[in-house]
Amino acid sequence: MSKLEALIFDVDGTLADTERDGHRVAFNQAFDEAGLDWDWTVELYGELLQVTGGKERIRLYVEKFLKDFELDEELFKDLAEFAARLHKRKTHFYLELLQSGAIPLRPGVERLINEAREAGLRLAISTTTTPANVTYLLSATLGKESIDWFEVIAAGDIVPAKKPAPDIYTWAMEQMNIKPENCLAFEDSLNGVKSSLAANLKTLITVNGYTKDDDFSGAVLVLDQYGEPNAPFKVLDGDAGDFSHVNVAMLKMLHEQT
Repeated sequence: MSKLEALIFDVDGTLADTERDGHRVAFNQAFDEAGLDWDWTVELYGELLQVTGGKERIRLYVEKFLKDFELDEELFKDLAEFAARLHKRKTHFYLELLQSGAIPLRPGVERLINEAREAGLRLAISTTTTPANVTYLLSATLGKESIDWFEVIAAGDIVPAKKPAPDIYTWAMEQMNIKPENCLAFEDSLNGVKSSLAANLKTLITVNGYTKDDDFSGAVLVLDQYGEPNAPFKVLDGDAGDFSHVNVAMLKMLHEQT
């Protein structure tokens, strides 16, 4: 039987509830700075989450909701360039939110990461968000030294095809020189679980407000949160055995399930 050696985490929605009160807020700040009257409400942002990547969401918004939008051709050669510049400013505002401590880790995340390190498990990240977003979140919540806890940070445009394609997970495992059967992935969304399962990874899901109704068929376990010893998780699908919060012993049990 294969041995559990590594944990590979998604970031947005998985390590922290960044989407509604982080990325969405930063997008609106960037729109306001650019003189755009766009307002991404909580509900609208949920629709835009059908695609992964901030630049991709800007393009989806323009193409789906702004049929009469006219690009300033003197400033931008195409919609992709416009989205890239706007997204760069959005990232600036998002990093300010992270530095202010406005976006905490989800309950149980810090404890789980510390337990995994103590158990000698290797750690990695596979996400569509930018590398800067990852490192700022880790620094703001776990300290700057935590960046080095993760052997690989696979993020952003490091691969051409974003989730639900498996590429970002495959790339991370290639860098680690490790096989899927020795890993466990952590996700929170439909596109995320499609990506991890396509990379042949057993996957644990913790849902959030945007993803609680997604189809997580194929995941080994679906929970409402990681939980703490005094604040148990709720099992939404799968078998958590006698465990009430996610810990290394539970992960090893899940990994051994066929």
